[in-house]
Amino acid sequence: MKRSYYIVLIAAAMTLSSCSEDFLNPVPVSAVSAAGYYETEAQVEAGVINMYDGIQGINSTSTNDNHGIQVEFYLTEMRSDNTRAKNPEGEAAQFESYTVESTNGIVADYYRSMYDVIFRANTVLDNLDAAETKRAQFEGEAKFVRAYAYFNLVRMFGDVPLLDRVISPGETEMQFTRVSTGNIYQLIVSDLGTAVANLDDSYKTRASKSAAQALLAKVHLTLGNYDDAKTLCESVMSAGFALEANFKDVFFNELNDEIIFAIGYIPDDNNDSQNFSAEWLNAVGRTNGVNYVTDEARAALDELGGNRTLYSYRQDAIQQEQYQVVKYIPDGDDALGIAATSSDPTSAGNDWIVIRYADVLLMHVEASIGSGVNTVDPAAIASFQAVRDRAGLTSTVTEVTKQMLSDERRVELAFENHRLFDLIRFGFAIDVLSKHATDNGASFSGTSLLLPIPQREIGLSNGLLTQNPGY
Repeated sequence: MKRSYYIVLIAAAMTLSSCSEDFLNPVPVSAVSAAGYYETEAQVEAGVINMYDGIQGINSTSTNDNHGIQVEFYLTEMRSDNTRAKNPEGEAAQFESYTVESTNGIVADYYRSMYDVIFRANTVLDNLDAAETKRAQFEGEAKFVRAYAYFNLVRMFGDVPLLDRVISPGETEMQFTRVSTGNIYQLIVSDLGTAVANLDDSYKTRASKSAAQALLAKVHLTLGNYDDAKTLCESVMSAGFALEANFKDVFFNELNDEIIFAIGYIPDDNNDSQNFSAEWLNAVGRTNGVNYVTDEARAALDELGGNRTLYSYRQDAIQQEQYQVVKYIPDGDDALGIAATSSDPTSAGNDWIVIRYADVLLMHVEASIGSGVNTVDPAAIASFQAVRDRAGLTSTVTEVTKQMLSDERRVELAFENHRLFDLIRFGFAIDVLSKHATDNGASFSGTSLLLPIPQREIGLSNGLLTQNPGY
């Protein structure tokens, strides 16, 4: 079993950390269960495992469940120029047309899911006294997970409520008062610093030292702290990770040398499988689909992808004018030498890669460019060249511009939920997405870079939680 540490928690733990509709306002029973349950190190570790289950999300079609990162592609790739819905209907179509409504259920699902993850992490942190030999490790893991969830939230929603502990049902103001992004980032940087100090590289599907360093490097790039980001990238680069020789193996030889942090899934398992990869295909026996490849993304891959292109997109066998994402195919592709990951594509076992070594190498280049427009630093050039060489594009590079790096990140990390954040971080988002929207009959504005705060949360707050501009 690829993730034997994903265990079934006993009833008390499930009562504690399963998500109700009002997860930001946990009922008193949850607090009582927590106080009574966490008495041994093994029980604290059960809570630690439950954090990753929260990120993993529930494989279901119910709109009441928290689907975790299984719906993340809607909020990222489909709001970029990389993917779109096959048939532009319903809530899914709102992302590509930049008409997302505050009542969008997918947005609410993701927002709810990340706060559920934060609640699980805070629960672990509030009960560390029950841990013995692994206290520092569990603290590092919980703070990594909390930082990961907040980094996603702050980039997608801007100012959000900051909950750094388990709160009581009556703490309404803390639950629903939006805190400045600066304060959110302070917590993220502090949490990841603790994770770096407390963890080693024992895991790939749990938090690790290198995962914390890589995530913190991306945080510092987002904040413009380029020297800090460069130092962190170089630490990860000396930790023993390596690019896979074959690009296909990155995604279909799981937990390989390139993986730094991934969310693990188990095939044909009701509790630990995923269905998002089936949603990207006709694998579920229908002609609808989401996260289909745009003409712009295909053109970029055709020009710059090298040997990555074959394993990035393919023609839809049913509607041949449409193109599907190849990464994470659940039902296999004989022509590409990809085996099925499960007997049922809606119960797929493909892990979701959050951080991999190629991303770190390209972040190393980004840190070298800094606030400028190019770099000729030999170490940065070597990082860039390594990624290009693996793609079969071996011509010598002597300079890397910010545009070259943006283009390279697009084709290397295509459909891995990086493109939107890269465009924002590079300062390209408004120009690129405005043109993309215009070319495809949509309308984009700067306010579209942030998602709406879910209207349901505003309702629960009795108006204390405010809305983002433009919604």
